[in-house]
Amino acid sequence: MSAVTARNLPRRRARLALPVSVMVALVVVAIMLFAAFAAPLIAPTDPTDVGKFDLMSSELPPAFMPDGDPRYLLGTDNQGRDLFSAILYGARISILIGGGAVLVAATLGVTLGLMAGFFGGFVDALIMRIGDVILSLPTILLALLVSGLARAISPEAATAQWAPIILIGAIAINEWVQYARTVRAATMVEASKDYVRAARVIGYSPIRIMLRHILPNVMSPVMVIATINLAAAMLTEATLSFLGVGMPPTYPSLGTLIRIGNEFVFSGIWWIATFPALVLVVLVLAVNIVGDWLRDRFNPKLTRR
Repeated sequence: MSAVTARNLPRRRARLALPVSVMVALVVVAIMLFAAFAAPLIAPTDPTDVGKFDLMSSELPPAFMPDGDPRYLLGTDNQGRDLFSAILYGARISILIGGGAVLVAATLGVTLGLMAGFFGGFVDALIMRIGDVILSLPTILLALLVSGLARAISPEAATAQWAPIILIGAIAINEWVQYARTVRAATMVEASKDYVRAARVIGYSPIRIMLRHILPNVMSPVMVIATINLAAAMLTEATLSFLGVGMPPTYPSLGTLIRIGNEFVFSGIWWIATFPALVLVVLVLAVNIVGDWLRDRFNPKLTRR
């Protein structure tokens, strides 16, 4: 091993080493993802089966309290459902809706950003002005508008089958602009480089140049934005469900459970809202920590430093 390589090893190890906070956040995210998607195997009961609701066991405190029932670790809600099972299923719904919204927004934003940065001119101006109009509306207000229009057009939009699709579209319609702006700026830089000019001279089609040559070089910031927006999308879904335009109470998400529990907080039944809120806070915090680390990791200035 040469002396230069030996001197560079500590620097490489330092760059590859994860901070303790990021490692803890990754473990928390992994555990929550596993628990959420393995909910049918872990949950004692199925909170989506209306036929198994036991109103005689409603509003029971957690098992560790004096009046708690050992069958219900975190107590029950106002419909007699096991709160622990409802949280597992609700976390799965929140993660799926947040991840679906990020996927739709990233796909749409990257596509439009590539077109705007590569073609420029009228295409660039049209896409960016549409994005400016969308950004002029608050995310929650626009999502409420989209969800309200969907429910007005079709009553089935409020059902458990269609509500996730409506929520994904309502959240993604505002989030794609950030991806489009980032990809547009990176595409304009890449389009001015020699390898893109050479591809044009050879006669490659614009689609081939954008997908095979430019797209791989602009994906790093997209990954960072997607990680950070995942937490924001889950919070938006929880807000919409809390306002009553999200998932139905019979198939709850974390936001729906918080909304249900909020009606009983001042009656001393604090656990219905507290435990779902804690799960949401911990999940969003862990995802944000990972996203901040990725942002710093892919920052060229910090990498050189």
